[in-house]
Amino acid sequence: MTISSDGGGTPPLGARAILDVSRVTSTPAGAHALGMLAGVVLDALLADPRRGHPVALFGRAAAALERRLYGDARANGVVHVAICVGSVALLGAAAGRVRNPLARGAVSAVATWAVLGGTTLGREGAAMAAFLEDGDLAGARGRLSHLCGRDPSNLHEPELARATVESIAENTSDAVVAPLLWGAVAGVPGLLAYRAVNTLDAMIGHRNARYERFGWAAARLDDVANAVPARLTGVLAVLAAPVAGGSVRRAAAVLHRDGHRHPSPNSGRCEAAFAGALEVTLGGTNVYGNRVEHRPELGDGPKPSAREIRRSVRLARAVGFAAAGLAVFAALRG
Repeated sequence: MTISSDGGGTPPLGARAILDVSRVTSTPAGAHALGMLAGVVLDALLADPRRGHPVALFGRAAAALERRLYGDARANGVVHVAICVGSVALLGAAAGRVRNPLARGAVSAVATWAVLGGTTLGREGAAMAAFLEDGDLAGARGRLSHLCGRDPSNLHEPELARATVESIAENTSDAVVAPLLWGAVAGVPGLLAYRAVNTLDAMIGHRNARYERFGWAAARLDDVANAVPARLTGVLAVLAAPVAGGSVRRAAAVLHRDGHRHPSPNSGRCEAAFAGALEVTLGGTNVYGNRVEHRPELGDGPKPSAREIRRSVRLARAVGFAAAGLAVFAALRG
């Protein structure tokens, strides 16, 4: 059967699709939603560049400002955070005001790509699994710094695998679900401001002599910004448990029982859900330089291995796709 585009009848399928896309992008919400979707695709295809990443550039600027503002007081840290986060939020607001629908969508796409880290997270997890599968502990120990700040010098396969799975669980929220959620509810300013908050927390939100007071504002703001995304990550990980060979019921039970036991008000929700979905035990003793932390165990079963790292990557990918779908839908509704 031939579909004709002549006359005044119904447009062919391709033309209708173009008209539908044009109709969606004609509104600010529609252009932003499709731009976010494009940004997710860009992250999947390109991941993070090794040099010149916008987040790294922000980090250098924040470090330079810290050198000028640092003082062992909460007030200094509040000013530092306000300037850093406020600046990128204003930049996002200015960029999001472009009127051309194509340009508006492009801005949202670039901003979304810049703040997402899901593809790089998955690649780092796969690299750690490969090192452990090959019995290359030296390679795995050297690679761990790409995922977390623990001292790897005395870690063996179970602890290296545990650190990797815990980092994948936490960063699925921080680097995927949270930026998408903030982008859905607050547009380009939400995307950029969230990434600024999370980056500052990683830089200065530490409980040590230098940052106990100066980093207080960054740490508390990060806790607030991640409260809802972390819990959404936990729920999505429970629902996606079968993708990693797990049980929804078991994952839900572990999340309910153990999610609140972690010292972080947010990370525990993600780690408990992943522990339940993978049927492993997370938590234990972590060493960060001269500081030792004893964390409650989350989940049941053995410690993770390289196999569980690969399963956690599959689970994180499924959670990311689900979060992207929810975020695009929410942005369209906005």
